[in-house]
Amino acid sequence: MADIISAFNNVIKDIPPFAVPAIKAATILILAFCVIKFSESFIDRLLSIKHYDKLPVNENKRKTLTSLLKSVVRYVTYFVALINLLQLVGIDTKSLLTAAGIGGLAVGFGAQNLVRDVISGFFIIFEDQYGVGDYVEAAGVAGTVEDIGIRSTRLRDFGGQLHIIPNGEITLVTNHSRGSMRALVEISVAYEENLDRVMEVLEDVCREVRSRREDIVEGPTVLGVTNLGSSEVVITILARTVPMQQWSVEREIRKAVKERFDKENIEIPYPRMVYLKMDTKGEDDGS
Repeated sequence: MADIISAFNNVIKDIPPFAVPAIKAATILILAFCVIKFSESFIDRLLSIKHYDKLPVNENKRKTLTSLLKSVVRYVTYFVALINLLQLVGIDTKSLLTAAGIGGLAVGFGAQNLVRDVISGFFIIFEDQYGVGDYVEAAGVAGTVEDIGIRSTRLRDFGGQLHIIPNGEITLVTNHSRGSMRALVEISVAYEENLDRVMEVLEDVCREVRSRREDIVEGPTVLGVTNLGSSEVVITILARTVPMQQWSVEREIRKAVKERFDKENIEIPYPRMVYLKMDTKGEDDGS
């Protein structure tokens, strides 16, 4: 060990004085590179341990947290390396840090919304409130989540428009992709129809739809008469489906009911107008 130190000192003595700062700068950069690589490798191992599979941490959240931690490590390492390089060239970093602190305080007051967005984004990701591919309602907008960032969330609605929402504005989230979804269909029939017969036909239609759709979790079930309208009797059908298939199931139930009602001659009421033509011929003759 003593021989190695002695040899290193002999090498340092042989280096020209003007080359020493360059060597120190290169050493700082190499150390910064090694710290970043070591830290990123450690983070990858930490968040890829097998027993994490038993915890409620999905793959998307794990990737996001990995990326966030790596970014923090890189920025801190870059900052420390920059300070050391400035000291190496003779710049007083104490006054620079003081000025940066005052400037950072001023910027912090002006960047309150940005800080709020970042903090909200972190908790959205950590609590797994929604994920990529989920259909959600947030900040008055409904759509499919395309991307979740630390600062903002991107939603694509049915019209194709892309909505970029700052995470700080998301105070209430309605997630339509967690658990079974409700498919609700209301069927109107005329008062003149036999309700017992209508119910039997609807039960048969529900069995047929259930046999064709594997995405139905529960039902469809005929709940019975739920409303007596001005010209129709309303019968409700309820089903439970996998996420994002409730609307498709509702459409198929309506189509199947219409086709079956036509076959069974069951009338679906619709608005009608009756015109009465008054016969005024006798009145004209009398005048």
